[in-house]
Amino acid sequence: MSTSTQAPRAPTTLAEVVVVDYGLGNLRSVTRGLERAGAEVEITDDPEAFAEADGIVLPGVGAFREGVENAGPYREPLLEAAERGQPVFGICLGMQMLLTDSEEAAHDGEGDVEGLDLIPGTNVRFDQGQKVPHMGWNELNVEREHPLVEGVDGEYAYFVHSYYAEPEDPTSVVATTDYGIEFPAIVANEAGNVFGTQFHPEKSGETGLAILRNFVGICAES
Repeated sequence: MSTSTQAPRAPTTLAEVVVVDYGLGNLRSVTRGLERAGAEVEITDDPEAFAEADGIVLPGVGAFREGVENAGPYREPLLEAAERGQPVFGICLGMQMLLTDSEEAAHDGEGDVEGLDLIPGTNVRFDQGQKVPHMGWNELNVEREHPLVEGVDGEYAYFVHSYYAEPEDPTSVVATTDYGIEFPAIVANEAGNVFGTQFHPEKSGETGLAILRNFVGICAES
């Protein structure tokens, strides 16, 4: 049986956003951040709610296989939303799930696991002597223009992860962070409506709030 929770309306609602409840993710903290950014938020496990929203957030904390399996019922609705141009925003594991696959499942002996493939590429494990997981505050370096990153170049965001994205197309990388190697902190598809942050904007103070405000602005204009 599907459920949905309607969060309180923001004082000034700029866009209506759904946060996908597939059993993983910091739903409440993401919701609070989006509300502060001017969104009216619905937490839902009903894919029929996607089409009516101005934007969709796919949060996530945990392992790639578990995330992909839990999100299985939402695969086609998410692909359809991306195809019709709706903004789709993946956070942390949710961002990794936007890619084609991940080394994580193979590393854990679980074989190949197919992501959403909205941004072709794979997720790979830090393996050049870095402490794993990469945890804490680190700097964002904007590599190209995208409305999500307006005003955040050189600011700091909060990361917790052991794997990072390697998109097939280098132009998919919107911003990077240095952790012994330079890795993508923000990625986006060619059309620009599907994007994700490896860091947690809901835990990243004013930098994260700026990202969420930018996302809500994208939704309002879509």
